[in-house]
Amino acid sequence: MKSEDDRIAALERLIRKYQKSYYDGEAEISDAEFDLLWDELKTLDPANHLFAKVGADNTDGFPKAKHLIPMGSQDKAANPEEFLAWAEKTAPAFFLVQYKLDGASLELQYEKGKLIRAVTRGDGVIGDEITFNAQRMKGVLSALDVPFSGGVRGEVVMTHAVWQSKYTDKANCRNAANGIMRRKDGLGCEDLRLITYDVSAPGDDAYFKDEKEKIAWLKKRGFEITVTKEFSTADEIIDYRSKVAAMRDKLPVDIDGLVVKDPDTDMADLRRARPEKQIAFKFELEAAFSILRAVEWSESGATYTPIGVVDPVRIAGTTVQRANLNNPDMIRAMGLEIGSAVRVVKRGEIIPKIEGLAPDGALPAESLSKEKTAILFPGICGACNTPLVDGGTRLYCPNPDCPKRLLHRLEKWINVLDIRELGDKLIRQLFDRERVRQIHELYTLKAEELAEYDRMGELSAAKVVRHISAKRELSLAAFVAGFDFEGVGETIMEKVALAGFNTLEKIRAASTEEIAAAYGLGEITAATIVQGLKETVTEMDLVLTAGVISIASPPAEDAQPLRGASFCFTGELTAMKRSEAEEKIKALGASAKSSVVKDLSFLVTNDPESGSGKNKKARDLGIPIIDEEQFLALLKNPGNAVEDRKANQGELF
Repeated sequence: MKSEDDRIAALERLIRKYQKSYYDGEAEISDAEFDLLWDELKTLDPANHLFAKVGADNTDGFPKAKHLIPMGSQDKAANPEEFLAWAEKTAPAFFLVQYKLDGASLELQYEKGKLIRAVTRGDGVIGDEITFNAQRMKGVLSALDVPFSGGVRGEVVMTHAVWQSKYTDKANCRNAANGIMRRKDGLGCEDLRLITYDVSAPGDDAYFKDEKEKIAWLKKRGFEITVTKEFSTADEIIDYRSKVAAMRDKLPVDIDGLVVKDPDTDMADLRRARPEKQIAFKFELEAAFSILRAVEWSESGATYTPIGVVDPVRIAGTTVQRANLNNPDMIRAMGLEIGSAVRVVKRGEIIPKIEGLAPDGALPAESLSKEKTAILFPGICGACNTPLVDGGTRLYCPNPDCPKRLLHRLEKWINVLDIRELGDKLIRQLFDRERVRQIHELYTLKAEELAEYDRMGELSAAKVVRHISAKRELSLAAFVAGFDFEGVGETIMEKVALAGFNTLEKIRAASTEEIAAAYGLGEITAATIVQGLKETVTEMDLVLTAGVISIASPPAEDAQPLRGASFCFTGELTAMKRSEAEEKIKALGASAKSSVVKDLSFLVTNDPESGSGKNKKARDLGIPIIDEEQFLALLKNPGNAVEDRKANQGELF
């Protein structure tokens, strides 16, 4: 079971990867799967820096152009409960509802009625100018019947009919459209069409009095507009969503939900990175029913994870035959057997998940298995023949010298230190030849011996050794996390250090009970840390003795004027990255939180007046909301901030 910070890092990596493939026109997963990754990261780390960014175009060679108004990203509601919460908070007189088109966003920029450029979404502020290609698309008007200066927003799509007749080599219509619209020669752009949904006149915020007038204006000019309807209540929209979802396969183009808007145009809101007066109400995730035919066990480090093999089913545009079962307790809780009828849903990862048993009648009676057999759990580690331990939420090998565990630890160490030159293939070679089995052995490698390995050579070998040998000072949290204790990452170790166990000597001397008392930790995690430290004591000492890696000394008490304080950052900072800001407050003794909680000291945002959930919660709890300028001033005089808070609200820290 991965620790929370490891999962956050994995989600960031997956989201960046799939954003790139999406904007390069070769999306690897469906929107529904991507949204699950996005939503899971939002749950674990609501203030993550990725939420302030929009996927950037990656095609080289096109000139760049700025949007007339930032093209922000919409908040999403994945279910009726989330949508009702938004509707209650927004509470407009009525709702404007549009189909959420599944294509590629484009802004047409007009000057006195003439099209001067067409700009892709890019990073939300600057995109690629593809005017030549856009002029070949259906629905793009080169001239208007009025001398309008401003931007028309729309989605570039491909119809199912065109895809079926000419582009079935692409995974879907969206992939085909994304690739074609970025071709340098413009070939194929005549097969695309622009469907519009918004228009704005920068510099004249009163040009359109409301969203209904925008739609009427677009229609009158001759633009094709997305299906748009009005509803009085949120419940009506929930019913409408169900009806549209049931018929979307019959529509000529792909849609993946509804966009619900407050009909009153609010240009200040539309300029936000994530407007608050509109939301994407996504369709329910697609599920399918199948028969469990076998269970395979995936091995990662010490852990054995069950993977169900099912009869092939189609989910979200792909054929699924393997689905995650998580752990032994999940199998037992569902009462699963080989031959069980199961419900399969794609959840976050590429491998779908078996969520439970299929309801009666979900599959034809003739397809059901007449005989079922128990699922057999592996009892012996395939790498070292040690009896496995069934911990309920985890089936694992307890042998600290298991080759699988040792290799996984090496990979984790290299990841924590970000030694990119030491790739997986080279590590595997070193491990298989038994040249490097322990972390400290990395620091004994010589360039001349590495040069003999596959695909190396003298220059590459020297570069690898140089990067391994570069002296590094790690925080205690990063150092311990690098030794790959199951479920223990840097975030957890930072909590331990903040609880007073801030040197290797102190943490080694601590008992399970003492560590469990640290904020946010339980006894199982504490026991894992204590056991892990015992198992790696010699290895850690050898790594430190090599003289390349050192552990940073904890700051002196008087150098930690913010000790006990906590900060939550939301939105973009301009002077530094959020991660840098978090490091600065940690160096002063404070902690960084990902959400607004009761004991939070400060919420830092460059939009203090926003009606966002974080701002509202902070105001309700009486937590100070400060902007970046105030935050930077606080860093210069942290002692003053502490005294001010004590004077105004009593002892806080």
